[in-house]
Amino acid sequence: MTSPASHPTKRIVVGVDGSSSSIAAAEWASRQAELTQSTLHAITTWHSPTSFGYPVPILEGFDPAADATKVLNEAIATLRDEHPNVEIHTSVTEGYTAQILVEASAGADLLVVGSRGHGEFAGMLLGSVSEHCVTHAHCPVLVYRH
Repeated sequence: MTSPASHPTKRIVVGVDGSSSSIAAAEWASRQAELTQSTLHAITTWHSPTSFGYPVPILEGFDPAADATKVLNEAIATLRDEHPNVEIHTSVTEGYTAQILVEASAGADLLVVGSRGHGEFAGMLLGSVSEHCVTHAHCPVLVYRH
């Protein structure tokens, strides 16, 4: 007889911001979760606009949490259809993206983020979120470049 503790849950965390690179990373993470029988935790973050010295005008109906939730739900809908055997958890959190992903990496088997390179030279460099995750995550990190 085995206990649940002897078979820990495998978990892959993926950052999703709605960009084509994050969608591609989420697709890769879904396939990997399916192959390794892992759960997938898709995370989207948001933060309120800030400025220094002048107030930021906020338009009526501005709701970054709702917008972030919509982005995540749209990105994950296809993954749920294509990978019905993968248990997918989602979360939308306010805060600095890199730090939230690093925190979520605690206890995970893998953290997956997309690479958002900007051109030939800049494309060779990691973005700030990717770099922060690679240097601070609590698990291996895969920076997916499509």
